[in-house]
Amino acid sequence: MQAGGWGPRPALGRACLLPLGVLLSALLALTQVEAAIDGEQYSVKVIKKNYIYGNIKHQVNIYVKVYTNSPFLVCMDLALSQKEVIDPNYLWIGPNGKTLKGQSYVNLTETGKLMVRGFQESMSGSYTCTLSYKTINTDIQEEREKFKTYKFMVYAYREPDYTYQISVRFTTKECRLAANGQFFEELKKILNDLISDLTCHVIEPSYKCHVIKIPKHGLLDELFVTFQVNPFAPGWEAVCRQISYDCEDVTNRRVQEARDLIEEFFHKQTYVLKHEFRNVPAIHYIDHSFEVTRIDSCRPGFGKNDDTHNDCASCCVVCDPGTYSPNNEVRCRICTSIRIKHYGAKSC
Repeated sequence: MQAGGWGPRPALGRACLLPLGVLLSALLALTQVEAAIDGEQYSVKVIKKNYIYGNIKHQVNIYVKVYTNSPFLVCMDLALSQKEVIDPNYLWIGPNGKTLKGQSYVNLTETGKLMVRGFQESMSGSYTCTLSYKTINTDIQEEREKFKTYKFMVYAYREPDYTYQISVRFTTKECRLAANGQFFEELKKILNDLISDLTCHVIEPSYKCHVIKIPKHGLLDELFVTFQVNPFAPGWEAVCRQISYDCEDVTNRRVQEARDLIEEFFHKQTYVLKHEFRNVPAIHYIDHSFEVTRIDSCRPGFGKNDDTHNDCASCCVVCDPGTYSPNNEVRCRICTSIRIKHYGAKSC
């Protein structure tokens, strides 16, 4: 689904080179003046289509993205499903200990398959099915009733929100050059303008100047510039309100586009310097110095846990009872002051 309100992806080409040319021209004038990042047995097994079978030996962990439908949970193990089952009966019990039959938010088939619709964090927990069926010994005309219980632990999850940490380097005439600060301010403005149509912006920008000893070149003064590209620029909430589900997929896609635009912007600087400037400005980009690392964060009530949820290690999984997450941290905290009994707590 394409959300309304998002501008088209800015074209780089000549449009990207023009602000760069303006920047470099301004910098040249300024500098001239100044010079002067187990458990296989517990893995989710999707056997066919959208079906996940139970296991009588252990629980099966399942992760369902918020606002989507769960896969079908099958009240039977794979081995039994390949055999004839006589007079099967299925009893599904939800996380609240009540039967799921007749609940409006589930799709419960006559063959014992369960789907939970529009999954939310409050629906997380244990889903247990008891299967009863008969075996018949035709030799002695004996019927026996058998029971099997299958436990599924179903967790809501979200994709993490992406932010990109970017670092680049520039040569400068000297660290004490007043134009360094002016350059930095102009660079921030150009980068923000470049990605503003994606409702992304530059946050936590900073720079430091260091003296670098380079083999066979003596000492060089360089600016180390770092900043983050964040998808939550003013106006992003208005766009998200136009979407009927959580818009993290949209914001993540947009910030990836913003990252790509910025990377292409810096990669084109070398070309611009070589082909559009007779004299190289005192402050200019160092080719191949662009570095980027993705930083993940989770929404309140969700967190990552490689040990507990190794089947979905990259996911932001709903906080378990007894834990909470009040902000955009990556891990859920343990609550010691009160006893939290529900999933997805945002406070303690």
